[in-house]
Amino acid sequence: MRISLFSICLVLVSSLLFGQNSIVKTGIEVLRDSNFKILEGKKVGLVTNVTGVDRNLKSTIDILYEAKNVNLVALYAPEHGIRGDFLAGDNVENSVDPLTNLPVYSLHGATRKPTPDMLKDIDVFVYDLQDIGCRSYTFISSMGLLMEAAAENNKEVIILDRPNPLGGIRVEGNLVKEGFISFVSQFPIPYVYGLTCGELANFLNDEGILKNKVKCKLTVIKMEGWQRDMTFEETGLEWVPTSQHVPHKHSAFYYVTSGILGELGNVSIGVGYTLPFQTFAIDSIDCYKLTDLMNSYNLEGVIFRPITYKPYYATFKDKKISGVQTHILDYHKVNLMEIQFYFLQAFHELYPNREIFNKVSNRFNMFDKVSGTDEIRNIFTKNFKFDEIKDIVNSGVEEFKENSKKYHLYK
Repeated sequence: MRISLFSICLVLVSSLLFGQNSIVKTGIEVLRDSNFKILEGKKVGLVTNVTGVDRNLKSTIDILYEAKNVNLVALYAPEHGIRGDFLAGDNVENSVDPLTNLPVYSLHGATRKPTPDMLKDIDVFVYDLQDIGCRSYTFISSMGLLMEAAAENNKEVIILDRPNPLGGIRVEGNLVKEGFISFVSQFPIPYVYGLTCGELANFLNDEGILKNKVKCKLTVIKMEGWQRDMTFEETGLEWVPTSQHVPHKHSAFYYVTSGILGELGNVSIGVGYTLPFQTFAIDSIDCYKLTDLMNSYNLEGVIFRPITYKPYYATFKDKKISGVQTHILDYHKVNLMEIQFYFLQAFHELYPNREIFNKVSNRFNMFDKVSGTDEIRNIFTKNFKFDEIKDIVNSGVEEFKENSKKYHLYK
C-alpha cells in the first residue's frame, strides 16, 4: 500500500501537537512488563481507585485479579471509594467489591490507618493512585498511614509510580507547623511538594517522617519516559478524574489556586458550577472592577476575566453571583498558591466593610489545617496584604527543594 508524503507529514504534525512523541509508561505497566515477578508467592492487598488504570484505561484491580501468578486477596479504599462512587469528605464503608467479590477495607471512614485485622491476610500492599501533587489531597495521607501500618506489622509496600500533574519542579507553600498535622496536612511538607508519589514515599520513609520514625520495606516501581518538567498533557496518558471536582488534566493547577480559600465556604470557587476551582465569585459585587484590580497586580503567567453565573449546588446554589475566572497562560511561570490571597486582598480593597472572614469562625480550623498553620490567617487578616505573609508562605521551600533532591527518581 502506498502512503502519501502528505499522510506522513500529517501524522508527524499530529504527534507534535498532541504529545504522542512523549509516551510515559506508568508503574502498573512496568510491573506487568516484568510479569509481576515481585508479587509471585505473596498475598496482595491493593490500594487503588478509578485512577489506577493502564494507558488503555483497564483497571489495576482487573489487571492484578486476572494475572495468573498474582494472588490478589483484598482491596483498600481511599477517599471517594474504590470505584469512585463517594463524594469528597464522605465516609467510605467496608464492603465487598461487586466485580471481583474481594473484601474492600475503608481507609476513609472510622479507620484511616489499616488495623492489624485488616492486614492479617496479606503479605504486601500495592499502592496505585493518581495523585495531584498537593499536600491537602488525602491520597498521600492514606499512603503514609498504610506505610506506617506496614512497618508496624511487618508488611511490604510497593508503590506503582505515576506522574505528578503539577510536574516535578514546582514547590510552593510553607511546611506544616507542629500542632497542625491532620489528614489534609499529614506530613511536614510544602503545600505543593514537587515529587511523584513514589519519590514522596521514599522521602517519608528515609527521612524518619512516619510516626515514631518507623520504616517499612518499600519498593517503588518507576515509570518509564516521565521527566520532571512534563505537564500531564505531555505524558500521552488519559486523565481519569481523581475526584468529582478534578475532572481535567489541568484541574490540579486550579485546585492549588483556590482550594485553601474554598475551606471558608463563603466564596464560590467554581465548585458547584462548570469551572471547579477556576473562579472567585460572590454576591453583589462589581466583577469588572474586581477584574481590573486583579489584573493590575501583574501576576506572572495568569490573567483574569469577569464572570457571572449561578452555581447548580454548593456555595450560593441557584443565586446569581459575580467575580473573576482565573486563566493560567504559562504553567511554568505562575505561582499558584498566592492567587487566592491576592483575590482576598483585592476584595478587601474594594469592599473593606464586607469581611469574608466574618461569620465563618467555625471554618477557621479547616482553613488553618489546610494552610498548615494559623499564622497565615492571623497575620493576613490584619491588613489583607499578601506581602505581609509572603515570607511565611514561602518558608522552608528552598530547604525542602534541596533536601528532596536525593529522592528524585527522574530527571
